[in-house]
Amino acid sequence: MITENLQKAINDQITAELWSSNLYLQMSFYMEKEGWDGAAHWLAKQSEEEKEHATDMAHYLIKRGGEAKVSMIDVVPEGWGSYADVFENVYKHECHVSELINGVVDIASAEKDKATQDFFWGYVREQVEEEATASSIVDKIRKAGDAGLFYIDAELGKR
Repeated sequence: MITENLQKAINDQITAELWSSNLYLQMSFYMEKEGWDGAAHWLAKQSEEEKEHATDMAHYLIKRGGEAKVSMIDVVPEGWGSYADVFENVYKHECHVSELINGVVDIASAEKDKATQDFFWGYVREQVEEEATASSIVDKIRKAGDAGLFYIDAELGKR
């Protein structure tokens, strides 16, 4: 059985993952409107991935005897500026998500819930990759300049 405190933390993370999914979906729509189909595709895939995280966390919580709940999901921002601005925001957001997941691990540790610690350590490791990928995209955008964005966009579309 999972504690109420940990159940709340996981449900908060589920809601955060769904907000992230909406954020990336909104970014995808923005990039599509701006004519950057590769980035739009990449961001849409990222949106799907965040929704999968929420679903996996909910299934885990239910298996542990808890109740999965989705709280109200706040509206996400609109209008992102340049191509670089979009991916700088992606990187900042992934860093924020890492902090949130670390918080769940900290609560699981304090509750001495090793199963939840182990489950969320998988997400900690995944967040390292997410941050590195977003940082790499930002670096490539900076190095490529405006003309190079067409190449980067084509590469992002291959995801």
